[in-house]
Amino acid sequence: MKEPVELKRGKDFEQWDSTSAKFAAAANLPFLLLQLPQIILNTQNLLAGNNSALLAVPWLGMLTGLLGNLSLVSYFIKKMETEAVVVQTLGVLSTYVVILQLAMGEAMPFPQFIATSIVVASGLVLNFMKYFNFLNPEIWHIWEDFILVVGLSTLSQVMWSTFIPYVPNTVLPGAIVFVSAVIAVLMSRMGKLSEKGVKFLGSISGWTATLLFMWMGVAQMWTNLLNPDNIKGLSAVSMLLAMIGNGLMIPRALFIRDFMWFVGSGWGSVFYGWGNLICLFCLNSISKEFFLAATLSFAAWIGLSFWKDAQAHGLSSPLTSLKELVFGP
Repeated sequence: MKEPVELKRGKDFEQWDSTSAKFAAAANLPFLLLQLPQIILNTQNLLAGNNSALLAVPWLGMLTGLLGNLSLVSYFIKKMETEAVVVQTLGVLSTYVVILQLAMGEAMPFPQFIATSIVVASGLVLNFMKYFNFLNPEIWHIWEDFILVVGLSTLSQVMWSTFIPYVPNTVLPGAIVFVSAVIAVLMSRMGKLSEKGVKFLGSISGWTATLLFMWMGVAQMWTNLLNPDNIKGLSAVSMLLAMIGNGLMIPRALFIRDFMWFVGSGWGSVFYGWGNLICLFCLNSISKEFFLAATLSFAAWIGLSFWKDAQAHGLSSPLTSLKELVFGP
């Protein structure tokens, strides 16, 4: 006797719900190890007095990635995705260690390092208190406004600064966006924005966090393009772990139809992880076998994720999963 279709779909749904959550939790391991090879390499260069090698790791890219991780901690706490909260917290801590090394090697300006340290410490404490319901809602609201303003202004300034000296060295982009963001937040707090305006401001906050995280990959690839000789300062293992860690979160983001999470994880896998492996391969820093194995494995994983998702949701095609992710069911 055949099992009813709806019952089978229900079992498939529950099973993939559980499995995708476990994959997201498993991303903790590669993210825990993600910066370890880079940290070891930086330590070796610092001990050898080879501070110039640390310039292969752009502090602007690391800063955007760190702020993005910190903002995403707040985002996932609100969505009660515990596995993702842990992953992003580990990302904050490990990236901060790299930033500390860059500051020690004078590859990052000291004032920016101090400001970053204060924001990271404050953010982790507030997020911890929010997770365990120890935080006053008004303080949390202020924190959300703060990360929106800082995130938007930092993102615009870092995007501009990445392309110096091809663009003028100025803080004008960040300053303009900072003032605009402060005005928007104040109008929202005073009730001067429409309901659509408030929702739009909230969506900007989430996407700003994702874009901050995504820009880390752009900054790294731009650095590779400008200074190919410094590619030896980039760890291939770190790039592989970035691809694996972000890739493990793709099934969960797809399953719960979180387009922002999916874009961030997909970008981290493709551009920051696989994209930098392409740079390393083109400059003969990794073998052909290593690159092909990573590429084929990643492609197979994406295909499997879409196939299992379509099966869990009872859809006729994996493309339907993509359609629902982008446009909704």
